[in-house]
Amino acid sequence: MSEHGIMMSYNADGCLEYDDGSYPSGKAPAPGPYLVIDDNLVKELNQNFYSDPKNILAQNVCTRHDPLELAISRRKVSEINNVFTHKVEVEGKPVTNQKNSGQCWLYACLNAIRIPFMNAFNLTEFEFSQAHLFFWDKVERSNHFLHSIIQTANYPIDDRTVCFLLSDPINDGGQWDMMVNLITKYGLMPKKCFPESFSAECSVRMNNILKSKLREYAKEIRQAAAQGADKPSLQQLLNRQMTTIHRIVGICLGVPPTTFTWEYYQNKNTYASLGPITPLEFYEQHVRSLFDVKEKVCLVTDPRDTNPYNQLYKVRFLNNVVGGKPVLYNNQPIEILEQAVAESIKQGEAVWFGCEVLKRFALKLGVSDLDVHDYEVLLGTDVSLPLTREERILYHDSAMTHAMVITGVSLDSEGRPTKWRVQNSWGEDRCDKGYITMSAEWFRQYVFEVTIDKKYLSAEVLAVYEKTPRVLPPWDPMGVLTQGKAN
Repeated sequence: MSEHGIMMSYNADGCLEYDDGSYPSGKAPAPGPYLVIDDNLVKELNQNFYSDPKNILAQNVCTRHDPLELAISRRKVSEINNVFTHKVEVEGKPVTNQKNSGQCWLYACLNAIRIPFMNAFNLTEFEFSQAHLFFWDKVERSNHFLHSIIQTANYPIDDRTVCFLLSDPINDGGQWDMMVNLITKYGLMPKKCFPESFSAECSVRMNNILKSKLREYAKEIRQAAAQGADKPSLQQLLNRQMTTIHRIVGICLGVPPTTFTWEYYQNKNTYASLGPITPLEFYEQHVRSLFDVKEKVCLVTDPRDTNPYNQLYKVRFLNNVVGGKPVLYNNQPIEILEQAVAESIKQGEAVWFGCEVLKRFALKLGVSDLDVHDYEVLLGTDVSLPLTREERILYHDSAMTHAMVITGVSLDSEGRPTKWRVQNSWGEDRCDKGYITMSAEWFRQYVFEVTIDKKYLSAEVLAVYEKTPRVLPPWDPMGVLTQGKAN
């Protein structure tokens, strides 16, 4: 069935058509099949392959080693260095490690926040507790999912929206405004006051348990709604369900303390103590003046013709807190993002950003550059770049998969960025001791969004936030959550 309720099915030629005989594209495709891989074609393909000695050499090497490592261009790597004309004074230590979880958006945000905090408190090393926010995100996002099920309870079970919601009820990824919701509601605390647990570092088991329970609860909600349950009855049902969800998350992650006392050393040898204090008081009294998450706004760059620039967007059902700040996207040309990030770095402020991390990325070297892989030499064809940025989004070859922090930039004589310094959250044993050198060309192709303080944006850009957001469907590519992690 189409989104408009018109029945569709596949005809004898395997083509999708409406029940009235018309086609979604307006015309029938040429009848197939178009190519059958038979014995003759297999023989021809094999002959073509083995007739070129380069293919044999590439096969001999590539079947024993990582293709991406083999494709790295030695010439390009020798041109890259990690010296920058502008860099934030303190980047934050230690390099964090999200391990086998998809919390990059949480790690990246807290890595950015800790930089001014460490300066203010004279700390040589410090981390905010990622597990604290991870706990509350699991609880809040489960509640948000169940509310979305209530809103769609009268939709058919095979409706595309319902299917989308049920396909992945909860995961680790997130967006900047979702972080704002968590911090302004639950505050922050030092990692030493609520450290990691097994499920915080390897979340797949906990997530699978939660997904099964949430789908079970979705069935209960839809059945109750079909039987005419009123609002008090649904509230009672949700309360029972969320009691169980909270218990599961608490057992797996531990329950964050309501108050804590933080003991620490300034400059390695001067004892200090703060507390007892609540996490929200800690943020409001000691962090907010240094880094106010409400003063940061999210700019995206979506070049699709259907989504014009200088417009505000949001994705239906994309959020984590019921009644929280909506996830808003201010769509701007990539040049606006580039200029805003450069200005922020020049003023000593690191920048949270989301990108598609694994394209044209040399993991072991910590290099993101369009020419770092020479696929043409290894495979006899280029990969991905023949498509434009818009085409890669439309054909599902590109989406935001990871969030990190930009801490440095090099500018040419005209003030235009040539490369960027990036702090990752995969530990010191990956990339260049945890850092990535990212070319300006790579930024323009694979960066999707950045979070910038309002003071670095023009009145015209800020005026977009006064517009009524255009609502995109839940499955729109801009709704993809940042949850990638290299293996």
